[in-house]
Amino acid sequence: MSMTSPIAVPTAPAETPFIVAAFYKFVRLDDFEAVRPILQTHCRRAGVLGTILLAPEGINGTVCGSQTALEALMQAFAADARLADITPKFSFASEANFHRMKVRLKKEIVSMGQPDIDPVGDVGAYVSPENWNQLISDPDTLVIDTRNAYEVAIGTFEGAIDPKTNSFRDFPEWVDGYLAQLDEAEKPKNIAMFCTGGIRCEKATAYLVGQGFENIFHLEGGILKYLETMAETESKWDGDCFVFDQRVSVKHGLEEGDYDLCHGCRMPLTQAQKQHPAYEAGISCEHCIDTHSEADRLRFRERQKQIKLARARGQAHIGQAND
Repeated sequence: MSMTSPIAVPTAPAETPFIVAAFYKFVRLDDFEAVRPILQTHCRRAGVLGTILLAPEGINGTVCGSQTALEALMQAFAADARLADITPKFSFASEANFHRMKVRLKKEIVSMGQPDIDPVGDVGAYVSPENWNQLISDPDTLVIDTRNAYEVAIGTFEGAIDPKTNSFRDFPEWVDGYLAQLDEAEKPKNIAMFCTGGIRCEKATAYLVGQGFENIFHLEGGILKYLETMAETESKWDGDCFVFDQRVSVKHGLEEGDYDLCHGCRMPLTQAQKQHPAYEAGISCEHCIDTHSEADRLRFRERQKQIKLARARGQAHIGQAND
């Protein structure tokens, strides 16, 4: 089988030796079940850690490892013509962001619960990070953050609408209840959407196209590509970007942010919020102190104890967050 040249993996700085790769592609994978053991074997042999989702509509994943490990994964992608042009977004971390490698089979690579849309074919137009500022500065453009409310809370683009969704599955309901109800005088000329890496906003554009909306755009490569590409002095991004690994958030240049995670409710926390009386590492914070029973908190404390013991032994506890 001929193989396309694999994607080049950057060299990590000495102070952040782990390389993180976030990637997705909407592509027809009718044999996605057969692809699973191939990728699982490649990743385990190479020492890649993280999660990859496979579905009939494509692939979605975030993994980490050494440069050699990720080069092996890129070679595996290059061997499959459907995945050869995948475009990972690379960043660096001071420690491994995951503790296991999982390749999972799903109905969707990002769950929206709308079986009639076609994210492989009918989607909005990509807008590069270099052209994004001009689009969202247009007063005739409605800018929509397609992420969940807890992500939006720590950073978003200037002037963006927050649908205040708790799950991506809530997005169609918000569209039907808000966008679809705008009268002709209120309807925007353009609709521009964005998310962390591009996958949710791309699928959101497929939904809007299917609902008859026009002039639909989405940020190519998502917030991560924008923060990597745009100089902070030219940026229209305000705050940090939440990421689904142990870094919790990243800033311009994809530097690790200053947030931690409450492992009781998964909310990102500032250093000031960690001083709140309700905060107990690994147990609770001001957002969830009243939502868990004492039995839950006892269970969380035991989990936290085992994590600390595993760390003392230099091991990764499999119950640790972000597995």
